[in-house]
Amino acid sequence: MQQTEQQFLKDLENKLWTAADKLRSTLDASQYKHAVLGLIFVKYVSDSFSLRQKEIKADVTNPEHEYYLDPEDFGGAESEEYLAEVAAELEVRDFYTEKNIFWLPIESRWQFLQDNGPLVIGGAELNVGDKLKKITSVGHLIDNALEAIERDNTKLKGVLNKHYSQLKIDQAKLNELINLIATIPFNHASLNSKDILGHVYEYMLGQFALAEGKKGGQFYTPASIVTLIVEMIEPFEGRVYDPAMGSGGFFVQSEKFIERHADAKQIDAITQKSRISIYGQEYNHTTWQLAAMNMAIRGLDYDFGKEPASTYTNVQHPDLRADFIMANPPFNMKEWNTGVDDNDPRFKYGVPPSGNANFAWLQHMLHHLAPDGSQALLLANGSMSSSTNNEGTIRQALIENDLIECMVALPGQLFTNTQIPACIWFLTKNKNPRVDKAGRKLRDRKGEVLFIDARKLGYMKDRVLRDFTMDDIQQVGDIFHAWKTGEAVNGVTYEDQAGFCKSATLEEITKHDFVLTPGRYVGAAEEEDDGIPFGEKMAALTGKLSEQFTESAKLEADIKKNLARLGYE
Repeated sequence: MQQTEQQFLKDLENKLWTAADKLRSTLDASQYKHAVLGLIFVKYVSDSFSLRQKEIKADVTNPEHEYYLDPEDFGGAESEEYLAEVAAELEVRDFYTEKNIFWLPIESRWQFLQDNGPLVIGGAELNVGDKLKKITSVGHLIDNALEAIERDNTKLKGVLNKHYSQLKIDQAKLNELINLIATIPFNHASLNSKDILGHVYEYMLGQFALAEGKKGGQFYTPASIVTLIVEMIEPFEGRVYDPAMGSGGFFVQSEKFIERHADAKQIDAITQKSRISIYGQEYNHTTWQLAAMNMAIRGLDYDFGKEPASTYTNVQHPDLRADFIMANPPFNMKEWNTGVDDNDPRFKYGVPPSGNANFAWLQHMLHHLAPDGSQALLLANGSMSSSTNNEGTIRQALIENDLIECMVALPGQLFTNTQIPACIWFLTKNKNPRVDKAGRKLRDRKGEVLFIDARKLGYMKDRVLRDFTMDDIQQVGDIFHAWKTGEAVNGVTYEDQAGFCKSATLEEITKHDFVLTPGRYVGAAEEEDDGIPFGEKMAALTGKLSEQFTESAKLEADIKKNLARLGYE
């Protein structure tokens, strides 16, 4: 990305957070998240609509275009009849839907909101189309716009969060927010409008996750962790499933993965994206809506089930067998099994304890995995070694059935919502030689598990949070793919590296009592010998220590002298 593009996005981020701050004093983070993102969505679809409107006007006034309207057929270019005909053409729904643009009735267009926001602060009657309609507040004005969008776009039915009129907020401040979001430009010389909006959503979700603290993790997984998983699992085509989808980050990164690698594979990204099918499930209603909006703005088809629902008790895709399953479920969730049948067929390798859902998530995903599929999920580090309440027995069964493909230990401080150390589990039902969905020729990996210790990777992006660079992500991804294929990947061939990676056999894992912590297998990295004899090092260190003792004694004497002057012996 060029520096001008980066600066454009940085300026946009600052403007967006200013918008959020308009509401921060009166609403909690979970409320203003939806208030701001909902309006940004309306602004984006309205800008897309306006841009298409300009294109249609250019077409109907262009003699070379098939949509051309000859002014001479209507009494001349300045005649009322001709101008009315052009205006009517701009309201033909098919011209928008043929370009995958959401159709917007007049009351849903941004200019209508901006023009009428000040008028309805205390309530007013507005002319909507051919009818007068009583609008009681700015919140009501926004809800009315969202209802009209849903009414005229069945794909968005039940997706938009229409609760602005219920927000306990100064209506003038809500109108200010409309005017501020109006200045967000969803156009740039070299950036696609969907890319801009995608960046906006990703940035805002991350900021809201920080603001919400622990609750933020319900809808957001840091983009670099999602990217790492996607680069390793490579969802290039097929059915992609996330049973704890939050705002849909894994689906978004799957789309970006295809875009990143389309050129190298010499294929069309748009065609390839049509070859993935997205399936998700989410319990929280507003987060479910957020995920659906996230898909809609990118033009991705999706199936999130009939309704928001618990993955434990109300599976929305019971017959699904997915090619790729990725998830960041809640860590160490308690009392998850209320209403779950004791003989649930998902728990083939052992019933997880009621006090921890980690292996319930893992086995749910495994149950829905296709025979040649791959799955990856984030879990707390305890899942790799715990032997309490049947967890050790379940892990042993998974290992003995050769379902574990790779374990990755992550650095601390990656998450906005928890300090619990985390790891990534990669599982597959088929380690036989075959060609995978990304076209890689996989070698026979039966009886082997790859361990990667990535705890030293990443950088501190601020005082609190660590992040991965794309080089870090590629380093882990290349090692994983080189191990799977037995061939060089981006110049990297697989070999065990002390302190970083180790390919272990099931026999070795058995000797370690079925514990899957990478540190047990990769060992410690060898330190480079600096060539200084041990005796010389110790002499230098003890000399330095003696100097420091002398300095310490001097400082102690000075402090006592100063205290004595103040009368404190």
